[in-house]
Amino acid sequence: MFTLTDLPYSHDALQPYMSKETLEYHHDKHHLAYVNNGNNLIKGSEWEGKSIEDVVVGSFGKNAGLFNNVGQHYNHKHFWNWMKPNGGGSVPGKIEKALVESIGSVDKFKEDFIAAGTTQFGSGWAWLSVKDGKLVVSKTQNGESPLVHGAKPILGVDVWEHSYYIDYRNRRPDYLKAFVEHLINWDYVLEMYENATS
Repeated sequence: MFTLTDLPYSHDALQPYMSKETLEYHHDKHHLAYVNNGNNLIKGSEWEGKSIEDVVVGSFGKNAGLFNNVGQHYNHKHFWNWMKPNGGGSVPGKIEKALVESIGSVDKFKEDFIAAGTTQFGSGWAWLSVKDGKLVVSKTQNGESPLVHGAKPILGVDVWEHSYYIDYRNRRPDYLKAFVEHLINWDYVLEMYENATS
């Protein structure tokens, strides 16, 4: 059974960049619905009892309802950890080195990442992933993640409207800039990078 874990900070800890109201709706209602729906849909299926990663990859293209909900649970359980109060700031040396080697510079990564999120038509996500030993920026629709495309995500940002509309209305680029500059938990990104490359 999947469970909704508590946020790693209080609902008002990410203000002014992400409001208490946004987190109350996004975590307590939207994410909870993905967990509940995923648990209902997995019962009696071939994926019951498997790891969340195995369910996401295995159900992709085979069981849309299960994939959509468990995929979003996977994305969100990391999303809350990819943010922290007083986030952003300097990038850990190991990540900076990999970004320079793969993308050119930290600034180029930020520019590409914001552009990916801005240009994702409709609902979806922007990502930084490890693929074939290199870091790549990408975007996906709805609940898809790089996992289903042979990559290991180490950072993602939710660009569904429920992630930003209360705070930013239709100004998605402003939300993405705030995420990159003030919310990213680079320690968690580094932890995922080390797991992806070990």
